[in-house]
Amino acid sequence: MLRSAASVGIATTTSRVLGYVRDTVIATSFGAGPAADAFFVAFRIPNFLRRLFAEGAFSQAFVPVLSEYRTQRDPAEVRDLIAHTLGTLGAVLLLVTLLAVAAAPLLVWLLAPGFGYDAQRAELTGTLLRITFWYLPLVSLAAAVGGVLNTFGRYFAPALTPLFLNLSMIAAAVWLAPTLDVPVLALAIGVVIGGLAQLLWQLPPLAATGNLVRPRLGFAHPGVRRILKLMGPGVFGSSVAQINLMFDTVVASFLVTGSVSWLYYADRLMEFPLGVLAIAFATVILPRLSRQHADGNGEAFSRTLDWGLRWVLLVGAPAAAALGVLAGPLLGTLFSYGAFDTHSVHMARLALWAFAPGLLAFMAIKVLAPGFYARQDTRTPVRIGVIAMLANMGFTLVLVWSLKHAGLAVATSLAAYLNALLLLRGLRRSGAYRPQPGWGVFVLRVALATATMTVLLWLGAGSLDAWLALGAGARVSRLAFWVVAGAASYAAALLLLRLPLAPLRHP
Repeated sequence: MLRSAASVGIATTTSRVLGYVRDTVIATSFGAGPAADAFFVAFRIPNFLRRLFAEGAFSQAFVPVLSEYRTQRDPAEVRDLIAHTLGTLGAVLLLVTLLAVAAAPLLVWLLAPGFGYDAQRAELTGTLLRITFWYLPLVSLAAAVGGVLNTFGRYFAPALTPLFLNLSMIAAAVWLAPTLDVPVLALAIGVVIGGLAQLLWQLPPLAATGNLVRPRLGFAHPGVRRILKLMGPGVFGSSVAQINLMFDTVVASFLVTGSVSWLYYADRLMEFPLGVLAIAFATVILPRLSRQHADGNGEAFSRTLDWGLRWVLLVGAPAAAALGVLAGPLLGTLFSYGAFDTHSVHMARLALWAFAPGLLAFMAIKVLAPGFYARQDTRTPVRIGVIAMLANMGFTLVLVWSLKHAGLAVATSLAAYLNALLLLRGLRRSGAYRPQPGWGVFVLRVALATATMTVLLWLGAGSLDAWLALGAGARVSRLAFWVVAGAASYAAALLLLRLPLAPLRHP
């Protein structure tokens, strides 16, 4: 599992690093102005549904059922399930896309009502949305194919798929945008091309598993019906964080111009450790937990969850601390060029300061939620999701008045902790998770090592204004030095504290 998680982490790191190149290109070209706000809203809507239909509820319903078929049925029945699932998903998403394209102005009004005060920005957002929405069926099918590959132990190819979206958007921003009357349209076109590339990239590995099948409609197929039944509540419960972000977009649309973009860039930095670390473990844990549940091995199921949570704390605590201390240097080094000015760096830093403490909770959710989905329990996360979503809305409406866009990020972090704690309590109460011995000492040692690293970074980072006064090359080299120094100090502290490694090697 650790090797598989490492392969996913390496692939994800590659695509995320290229993603920051993409964001730097976008920030340099479009800054945090009206065009950038319009694109981020138009991209967030299908991206939100992608996580709902593909990486969220669908994957968490599809992988357990597919794992059960693979364990208990013959290969022909497995291929039949894959064919009918892909065909049904594709048909549903095509219909959703056609309806969304027709209703684009209404969607903009519903999800970014503040844009209604600027007719030109609202019209541009609607135009962009009509293009970007075609990304949804392409990337959702790509995610479904990735779920099949993960179930068959192929993790690297699916994890590398975001690379193609980043390459496509960079190419569109650099070469296509200057040729268009409305340059930001190039980003929307790049999104769609990237979605197609993500799907095509995974077809050869799928063929290698013997599961490259012709999609077929299958609403009456018993396996598809089980997936749809599990998806129903999971559509909501598995994507609370995304619903919270969409709610933040609605509120941010009423704030000053640039608020949507500041939140976007801060969220992108938080997504790096979340994607590289937590999603890597979640990707390999769900198929493993599903097989252990199908085999009736409750003890192994609990040990796998415990292994995942230890890794979340081990990598999540220092990552959250480093994001907070280095918020300004990170934003200034990655994005402070061209149209993304010093004011934007300061505003985005406020949002990242608010997001950073919530990183540990977001990572824990990625490990805890599969503990329910692997047992084909989607109802419990739904109930927890409703509580967390309502709490997020309440926090937002209170905090936005005094903290503006940063208040939205604080509310999201608080709701994430509530979500994670309720998921943990549910697994403990059901007996699915029983913590292994040694947690107290483990937490203490990680906390001491994190504190050591934090002090070092705080002393070395210096002021943001001094950082921004440096040239681009000096910023990059200085940031690289302190990232390496922080990681080295954390590792050295763990060695001096004699952190036990046995529980981390395998479940």
